[in-house]
Amino acid sequence: MSKKSSGAAKRYRESFFAKNKLNYALTIITTIGSSILSVVLASFLKGLMDLAGGGNMEQLKRFFILTIALLVGYGVDFLILRTVKYNFMKKAVEGYRNKAFADITARSIGSFGKDNSSNYISALTNDVTSIENNYLLVQFDLLEQILTAVLALGLMIYYSWSMTLVVIVLCILPIAVSMVFGSKVAKQEQEISDRNAGFMAMVKDLLSGFGVVKSFQAQTEATALYGEKNHELEQIKCKRRKTTQLIQIISMMAGFLVQMGVFIFGAYLAIEGQITAGVVVAFVQMMNYILSPINQLPVLLANRKAAIGLMEKLEACCEESNEKERQETVDNVAEGIRFEHVSFSYEEEKTVLKDVSVNFEAGKSYAIVGGSGSGKSTMLNLIMGSYPEYEGSVTMGDKELKKVNTDSIFDLVSVIQQNVFIFDDTIRRNICMFKEFPDELVESAAVRAGLKNLIRENGWDYDCGEGGSHLSGGEKQRIAIARSLLRKSQVLLADEATSALDAETADSVTNAILDIEGLTRLVVTHKLEEKTLTRFDGIVVMRNGRVEEIGTFEELMEKKEYFYSLYQVSRE
Repeated sequence: MSKKSSGAAKRYRESFFAKNKLNYALTIITTIGSSILSVVLASFLKGLMDLAGGGNMEQLKRFFILTIALLVGYGVDFLILRTVKYNFMKKAVEGYRNKAFADITARSIGSFGKDNSSNYISALTNDVTSIENNYLLVQFDLLEQILTAVLALGLMIYYSWSMTLVVIVLCILPIAVSMVFGSKVAKQEQEISDRNAGFMAMVKDLLSGFGVVKSFQAQTEATALYGEKNHELEQIKCKRRKTTQLIQIISMMAGFLVQMGVFIFGAYLAIEGQITAGVVVAFVQMMNYILSPINQLPVLLANRKAAIGLMEKLEACCEESNEKERQETVDNVAEGIRFEHVSFSYEEEKTVLKDVSVNFEAGKSYAIVGGSGSGKSTMLNLIMGSYPEYEGSVTMGDKELKKVNTDSIFDLVSVIQQNVFIFDDTIRRNICMFKEFPDELVESAAVRAGLKNLIRENGWDYDCGEGGSHLSGGEKQRIAIARSLLRKSQVLLADEATSALDAETADSVTNAILDIEGLTRLVVTHKLEEKTLTRFDGIVVMRNGRVEEIGTFEELMEKKEYFYSLYQVSRE
């Protein structure tokens, strides 16, 4: 395993033991106790068989008392193990999930968007189940089986070294079987994880695009696509089950041959008077303790390796080397937001911004207009710190944003997208984003955002529905504005926030944004309405990734250049 991989596994292992070390220690202790009791049981069977061959009632009574004591010990150990083991599992899985989610949400917007969200969903659901079963539980199984085998082997040597040698020779066959199939299981486990992530991505797309599917009457094709991906996923899972079953069958047959070999050789030694019948019975029992790990260890280790691979996969997904280097912070925008000779490309040879220079003064409002693909939204993305790989300089206050941590940026900046995400929760919790604020601040933000009528009619506890299905487009946008006001952001970015709204609602939402005082507002819009544009302090006109013009509505109309043409076309 590479140093990087070991580091990934170690980092997530720490989440398993957070406030969970006592449960882990007690689980280890009781697991060791279970192994010792298992080997003692084999010794008891030997004693019972020997007693039956030539003992007395007094010995039988003592043996009976010892049997009761062994039974009580088993019961106590089992009850303690059951409690501490599953308490450990509960806290370990909970801690891992929290750590994984925290790592995912710590990513920047730009890096988060580079990966399909189905990978994150799979990492937090199916992968966690695999890690729970194949990493956490397996470690206790490994300990118990290895320790039991070592103790059994020691007792076997004590009873008869010759029979022990026969057992070791006969175990070569099941060892070979396990080694052959172990790596195949690990490979199939990883493939299941990858296929499952792809399947979830497809399901997400089909359900998210339900309206499009219905409008094009493509249900049959969508169902066929679902069936195809479902078949592929179940096919690899079926192969995994078949491989496991094949290992079990071959191992069972090999184990039967080993048992028969031990019985025959043991019977021979017993007939020759070298051992007792009790030793033969004890050997058969202890041989099972050795065969079990031989059969299962390669599969368990392969599964464990696959589970570690899933942790490494999440680690690789959540790596944020840029964020680690960006440690500077910004605490105000008093000096505005400035672009100086900025060029940027999402992909090589596809430049989106070309030598852009513009200054957005603090506390003022700006409309950013231009044709589709002219770079309007990209400017906002750079301000949010999503893509630090630009050329030139983008500063907020007096800080270069490519050096500033994105958490610091979002302390000052709020964003309203075209599609505002609304959680399936109350109006109040959607505005507060699950944080606690004084009632007067929440009410003030709601009123300033134009939500007074909605709240008066439905109340603060009104259920917004999944994705805000119980709200109109304008109401969703107003909730987004209220979020920004409540956070007391110094900058508000609105990216085509009104494009999906009717003209009246769009004007209302835009005016609500422009009515906010003391806030730097950058509004990307394709709606060129004179009564709205005249309210902006400035208009930045984009064309093919460049700043074509800058000025007020009146100044740009008087120049009669590119903006004038756009405006005239929009009125036709």
